[in-house]
Amino acid sequence: MGIDPGLTRLGLGVVEGSVGRPLTMLDVDVLRTPADLDPARRLRILADGIEERLLLHRPDAVAVERVFSQHNVRTVMGTAQVSGVAMMLAARHGIEVHLHTPSEVKAAVTGSGRADKAQVTQMVTRLLRLTEAPRPADAADALAIAICHLWRGGAQNRLAEAVAKAAGR
Repeated sequence: MGIDPGLTRLGLGVVEGSVGRPLTMLDVDVLRTPADLDPARRLRILADGIEERLLLHRPDAVAVERVFSQHNVRTVMGTAQVSGVAMMLAARHGIEVHLHTPSEVKAAVTGSGRADKAQVTQMVTRLLRLTEAPRPADAADALAIAICHLWRGGAQNRLAEAVAKAAGR
């Protein structure tokens, strides 16, 4: 499951597959909260939506886009709070949590860490063999995060297993 955290719009994307195999989109959605609600109620709405998807799909891992410094402190604070809620919920359900930077996600999906949103959306659409692009961009970004983790996380897990096996000899 990929999560593009945001207090106003949170992208959720569930993708199945592995390196070298076709990918399948199982679910995609954007959870929204009204800006005029207090932050605690907004976080509760998002937490309920995330937990619903965790229970529905029982993912092997949850990948969250790593919060990066922005000029707007208010925006970055809300994003960081939502990321924390998502990570805590996954941990509560015993699901691995991984963070990926925006440039890691872009590089994994498009081949360039400097790709723009349109390029990411186009590649997500192509990789998942969708008939139309996921909208809004938060939906495509969540799917891109899930794809990034499937590809990078799988390679990282195989490397860790090989290192552990070699150390055990």
